[in-house]
Amino acid sequence: MASIDARTLGERIRDARKRAGMSQEELGQAVGIERTAVNKIEGGVRRVTALELSDVAAVLGVRMFTFFEDPVPALVSHRSSQGLDTVDSQIDALLANLAGEVEFIDALGVQELGLDAADVVAQAGITPPSTNSEAEALAAKARVLMGLSADEPISQLSERVADIGLLAFSRNIGEDTADAGTVLLRRGGVSLVNSHMKVGRRRLALAHELGHYLIADDYTVDWQVAAHTDCDVPMESRLDRFARALLLPGDAVGRDWRKKVELHDERSAAISLASEFRVDMATLATRLKELGLADSETTGSVRRFRTNQADIVEMNLRVPLEELDGTTVPRNFARAVLRLVRDERISRDRALELLQGTFDEADLPRNRVRRPDEIWRFVS
Repeated sequence: MASIDARTLGERIRDARKRAGMSQEELGQAVGIERTAVNKIEGGVRRVTALELSDVAAVLGVRMFTFFEDPVPALVSHRSSQGLDTVDSQIDALLANLAGEVEFIDALGVQELGLDAADVVAQAGITPPSTNSEAEALAAKARVLMGLSADEPISQLSERVADIGLLAFSRNIGEDTADAGTVLLRRGGVSLVNSHMKVGRRRLALAHELGHYLIADDYTVDWQVAAHTDCDVPMESRLDRFARALLLPGDAVGRDWRKKVELHDERSAAISLASEFRVDMATLATRLKELGLADSETTGSVRRFRTNQADIVEMNLRVPLEELDGTTVPRNFARAVLRLVRDERISRDRALELLQGTFDEADLPRNRVRRPDEIWRFVS
């Protein structure tokens, strides 16, 4: 942890309190001190004891170490632009917490986290797309960076984005809120996808967030991915196009669509393609239209098609494990946490906290049994 003065600590306590939507009076009552004492602590006039700081952190829903670590620059910039009196949205708070956890693990030098992979993005010389053609080209470039062929379906997008330094988490934060958000770290980035959506929409949202990551947008929260118009939000519209092109590469879709329609019918072709490339029907319909493969009447029909159990059996469709379902953490992140447990650099309780309920205590590596003579390493 960094050494900071009382004024800086006080400012960070104030910022955390405001993001939690609490007044000085409410915080003081919760931790058992006077409002005037809270005011002096935040102003750097009165020092806060370790016990008081522990209580403050617990009440505000943050960890003590976050008061002593320099915050992620992108978060500082975002919060400054919003103003201190703006209460973070739910996804803002979750993203801030995830960014802090990843930065914490990265500071411990755990190679399993894999953020070195972000270097390939920095060296790629990517610029924001200004046309649909450039969005398509960026999707092709992203596939190259992730080690994918031009045409293959992306079976596990969350694992592929980790290969270039973007760690994708998911959590069900309900409807009528953001689809996803992304924050750039000092190296690499973190995305959070709202798992309330169905799998096709979750994958589309993550593909959109990958676009933000590639063009180095510091901090983004996206509502209704794929609903942007070119007039209102042109860059978001370009990234929607990028996301569809990434998941549904044009040459492969054109070739497969024509072949499947000739052999079967439009419904069977759509169901087969959506299953193969793991997209929802709305995304497929939009992609068919923008590639000039279907007219408005056909794309309208595609949007209404639904896959049923008979389709799965009769068409022998592969039904993979749900991606980004419920609360998930990236495999690289989980491996890094397990390494820290195995090396006894963090407690088992801390590991379970980092893994967000995706592991049980019994799933963690057992502590190593030490030889009796090992004590002399510490006392000699």
